[in-house]
Amino acid sequence: MLTKELSREVEEIRRRFGIVGRREELAKMLIAARGRKHILLEGPVGVGKTFLARALAEYLCRDFIRVDGDERLDENKLLGYWDPPIVLKMGYVEEAFVPGPLTRAALSGSILFINELNRLPESAQNALLPAMDEGIIQIPHLGTLRAKEGFLIIATQNPEEDIGVYRLSEALRDRFVLIKLGYPSREEEIEIVKAQVPDVEERIAEISVDIVRKTREHPVIVRGCSVRSSIDLARITSLMDGGDEKWYTSALMTLPQRIETGDSSIDKESLVKELVRSVLGGYRGDFPVQRDLQRSR
Repeated sequence: MLTKELSREVEEIRRRFGIVGRREELAKMLIAARGRKHILLEGPVGVGKTFLARALAEYLCRDFIRVDGDERLDENKLLGYWDPPIVLKMGYVEEAFVPGPLTRAALSGSILFINELNRLPESAQNALLPAMDEGIIQIPHLGTLRAKEGFLIIATQNPEEDIGVYRLSEALRDRFVLIKLGYPSREEEIEIVKAQVPDVEERIAEISVDIVRKTREHPVIVRGCSVRSSIDLARITSLMDGGDEKWYTSALMTLPQRIETGDSSIDKESLVKELVRSVLGGYRGDFPVQRDLQRSR
């Protein structure tokens, strides 16, 4: 049960940043931030994890320092490094140290946003632990640095991702509170499309959302399209003339490369055409016969 004050703050964030839905998620994020707990946002691509994190940072008047998970972002790059020419000239003085994003966020009391945390190599993940635990960072030759009040880590991970990722250690997972984000409801997704595509026709917004949502439901599609796909489909279709044909054209431009199937032999373009045909048939009141999957291969 949310307090009146917390509910008021959630509505203020939604109003200020144009956020559709997400009342429960925002409330949890506010509670975690006020409780000085680091936040792990888990959800599929394109559900607004980065947007929510940035909105929270701005609402709390904290700087937002972003890094993207990458195997090249090792411990030294995350913490910082010594500038060789200055070290040779002046030694290991403070001026010779170039702070990395973790150190900069800690010393300034900022929010460090780590996109796709599970793409960080193990050494970088381990470097987060002392800062998350005690608010301290150990830099050889420089000593112990202490985080300023307000320092917080918000990280994301895509639960469906399994290629090019590292398993999060139990120690690291234990230092986050987990907040899960799913896809918005159909009505919310239509509202998001209308907000992102100026002057879009209601019917175009509805059909775009329905086509994209079909990709998340189809039994042979392992990973469907994101909310961003609904926005892109509506935007591109709005720029086209013609009847049904424009939907096939715009869908083939925006969707095949964004879906993953459980069978590499499936023709994604044929599959997308079938989904478009099914949705358009429903809007006309038709009841198209479902073709056998083999017809789409």
